[in-house]
Amino acid sequence: MKIDKKEVLKALEQITVPGEGQNMVESGAVKNIHIFGDEVEVDITINNPSLQARKKTEVEILKIIHREVYEKAKIKINLKVEAAAAKPKTNEIKGKPIPGIQNIIAVASGKGGVGKSTVTANLAVTLAKMGFKVGLLDADIYGPSMPIMFDVAQEKPLAVNVDGKSKMKPVESYGVKMLSIGFFTQPNQAVIWRGPMASKALNQMIFDAHWGELDFMLLDLPPGTGDIHLSIMQAMPVTGAVIVSTPQEVALADAKKGVAMFQQESINVPVLGIVENMAYFTPAELPDNKYYIFGKEGARNLSEDLKVPFLGEIPLVQSIREAGDVGRPAAMQTATKIEKAFEELTKNVVQEVVNRNEDLPPTEAIKITTMAGCSAVKKK
Repeated sequence: MKIDKKEVLKALEQITVPGEGQNMVESGAVKNIHIFGDEVEVDITINNPSLQARKKTEVEILKIIHREVYEKAKIKINLKVEAAAAKPKTNEIKGKPIPGIQNIIAVASGKGGVGKSTVTANLAVTLAKMGFKVGLLDADIYGPSMPIMFDVAQEKPLAVNVDGKSKMKPVESYGVKMLSIGFFTQPNQAVIWRGPMASKALNQMIFDAHWGELDFMLLDLPPGTGDIHLSIMQAMPVTGAVIVSTPQEVALADAKKGVAMFQQESINVPVLGIVENMAYFTPAELPDNKYYIFGKEGARNLSEDLKVPFLGEIPLVQSIREAGDVGRPAAMQTATKIEKAFEELTKNVVQEVVNRNEDLPPTEAIKITTMAGCSAVKKK
């Protein structure tokens, strides 16, 4: 008996491709059909690599041709598996965005002692002075310093009822809403927690608090790169990161690692830029003199090498330290060079956030899929 190719195609239209919902002919799975008398050779390509899908496809082809075309046909099936083309990733925020918060900026440093918390505090009050609604989360679990810098060390967050749920009300100072682990511990009490405990405390301060409407939330991260950083970036979609460093080589070496952490493919948080803190020393009695005791323009040169923006330089001035100790950030000292320096820095940060939001899609809250977290960056 001579078999008609059209009848074979018509019969194959009754078979659905595994996992696709279309019939074999419509989906393009049938690549070719060869007929030699009562012999039928069918070339098939499917996307499902499982053995079950392959066997099911072969059995259904045999059955349908024998039933619909010719029951004594000799059938040969050449089945090939091709992986489906990867669908382009959609840049939707997959984490838990905090309702009402427009931009989340992480302030980080490669090592401790470079003035990251001081820069964060002054950045926060300068944003508030500019008219923005600002929140500050002190994520430095093991060394919280924001309560002292904002003169609220004795304050405690109150509980408020929001939509029938009890939430923490952030402490407010100088127009900045703030939460810190320092509000929940004694001044001389050391926080000796393992990573999961610290991460749980952070999540509570993030999601169990009533932050309200904010233009910016600043995150004062712990120094270095580690568990807390991953927990933060898993918990919320960070808009961008600001890296703080001093000009000296030892600090710059670690600042590079801080930038590299955010630029890892598995994290992929845009680096808004680098801040050079303690750029030079200026004594109060000689305000025009500059002494580059930690080196000159080290962070500026690093930003050029890494091709990230340079956001500004902050001098090493005694009044900045004194202001932090008494709980009144130095950026609030009107008509001073310090105020001007922090205003310049803040304007650059805001501009980089605007540029980032115009040029890039929203950041996703990262997903850590291995026990080790994220692997080291491999430079090509």
